[in-house]
Amino acid sequence: MITEREEKGIAAFYKEEGLREGFDLGKAEGKAEVAARLLAKGVDPNLIMEATGLTPEEIQKLKK
Repeated sequence: MITEREEKGIAAFYKEEGLREGFDLGKAEGKAEVAARLLAKGVDPNLIMEATGLTPEEIQKLKK
């Protein structure tokens, strides 16, 4: 059986982990959105990859 203090510690850990995952997901979605807009404006995909850190595969998916 866990104590109330341990339970609160576990809850705080998972809350922090969830916030971190949400932040990372939002950051990735933002990069993809910017890359898609740049592609639509005719910006060179290599420049987009260099600026965003996206992979060639990720850029290719955005072209579709």
